[in-house]
Amino acid sequence: MIGIQYENRLIECRPGMSVAAALTAAGERVFRDAGAGDARGLFCGMGVCQECRMQIDGRSGVRACMTPVRDSMRVSRMPERAVPGDRPEERGTENLPEAPDLLVIGGGPAGLTAAAVAAESGADVVVIDERPMPGGQFFKQPGSAELVPPSLARDRQFRNGRELIERARRSGARILSRAEIWGAFAPNEFGVLHGGSSCIVRPRRAIVATGAYERGLPVPGWTLPGVMTTGAAQTLLRSYGVVAGQRILVAGNGPLNLQVALELDRAGANVVGVAESARPPGAALLADALRLFRWAPRLALDGLRYLARLRAAGVPVFYRRVLKAVKAVEGGLSATLARVGQEDGPADRTVETDAICVGYGFQPNNEILRCLGCPHEHDERRGHLVAQRDARCETTVPGIYAIGDCCGLGGAPAALQEGTIAACAAVGSLGFDLPAGIDRKRKRAVRTLRRHRMFQAALWRVFEAPHYQAELATPDTLICRCESVRLRDLDAALKSGDATIGMLKRRTRLGMGHCQGRYCAPVAAAVLERHTGTPVGEFSLFAPRVPIKPVRIGDIAAIRGDSPGSENRSSEPEQV
Repeated sequence: MIGIQYENRLIECRPGMSVAAALTAAGERVFRDAGAGDARGLFCGMGVCQECRMQIDGRSGVRACMTPVRDSMRVSRMPERAVPGDRPEERGTENLPEAPDLLVIGGGPAGLTAAAVAAESGADVVVIDERPMPGGQFFKQPGSAELVPPSLARDRQFRNGRELIERARRSGARILSRAEIWGAFAPNEFGVLHGGSSCIVRPRRAIVATGAYERGLPVPGWTLPGVMTTGAAQTLLRSYGVVAGQRILVAGNGPLNLQVALELDRAGANVVGVAESARPPGAALLADALRLFRWAPRLALDGLRYLARLRAAGVPVFYRRVLKAVKAVEGGLSATLARVGQEDGPADRTVETDAICVGYGFQPNNEILRCLGCPHEHDERRGHLVAQRDARCETTVPGIYAIGDCCGLGGAPAALQEGTIAACAAVGSLGFDLPAGIDRKRKRAVRTLRRHRMFQAALWRVFEAPHYQAELATPDTLICRCESVRLRDLDAALKSGDATIGMLKRRTRLGMGHCQGRYCAPVAAAVLERHTGTPVGEFSLFAPRVPIKPVRIGDIAAIRGDSPGSENRSSEPEQV
């Protein structure tokens, strides 16, 4: 065990934990002050929302969910107006190859598969991954062997992820963890920050596999400490062996919520219920249920097992229920559930709990693709952008491939197959000969991908439910978590100016915070659609900008090598 100093309290924790996990295990939920008594805690658990920024060893704005604990570390809540500390901690600067054959962005199922296939074919491959360890959100790996909960000791998902990571490493692909892409410049240039050093990488080909993040559902009280995404709760458990609370409510839509509820129950939590916005299984869904077994019988059986084991454990599943509001009460939180279709009516039930895990779908992490100029189409049914690609997973920008959930949500099994397909196409375009074994895997991947896409189509017919955006928000509900912009602020701005998302940003600061609009932009676009009647499209969201993620200007200024596009610039100084 090691010790960290939190405020005036010494917290003992295990090596390999994140700061967020250590604090959660110790019962600490408040990580920072957002002003006016508005406290914030862990929300996304994957470094996207930036809500868990804290002061760590004298540095402000450090993400607790992405920072491993160290003995004698000093941690404190971050005040509303914190002065940034010195340069981020050096993690051992590495000489990053600036012109590899292939750059893979993302170390999840899709990216690791692509890296392994390409390196096995003889290509020089570099993988850039933001997280402390590869595996992504699907193949979450434990921070250390001692952190694996006994209930997950024989977990198939752990094992499959570990095998894929080992394969990628054996292939010769170079995996850089805790590395960030801060800029993407056409045609094929990337600003990379790693180990305290920033440089421009110009690969011959690039595969973007940045995955997705769970979207927010703005309801009254959704920013309270203790309200987190389902994925955050799963990361706490799978990566760090920490249960998010003693009494936990899971609310959302889709099979991930059932899986996480079961995992939490088996780890010792009292899961007080699962609020699922889809209708219950029944005869009307029989045809689609049979299709699930036809296209992916193992996955279909997993879903049935989740339901059967939750029922055996006494965990109730409330179908056609949606989280309507959250309040802080003595000893925890109070969640109000409404019946789907009767959201304006009286509460269906009220549940008191310690933690609320919310999972109402995902948004593709597509900022890099959009910065590179890859066109997208808006999927109205699922409410997100889908990248235009050909059958080889190549975008309309030559040399740029997109795979996995970042280009349209298709699930991890499909992402694995796309990794093989895209890697074969990329290295083939570079003149590498595919070994016979890899070519056979490519052909099998094409067939398997088709089955998984059919499975996904049937799955989301089974879990069909309303796609909520701002429908459950009240005038005082926060829409932009970072800048504390409320729904009434948007409504007031719409009454006094042009109805565009850019105008809303200028008048209210919507999207100007650390998450850079990742959570509020889709909601604001839906509010604009309701106001103007214009359907949401590719350009309804904020334009992607550099830096793609918050980064210190000093790191960009101290960049190694040539700056992007320098060969086309004059010698005149340029203002930034």
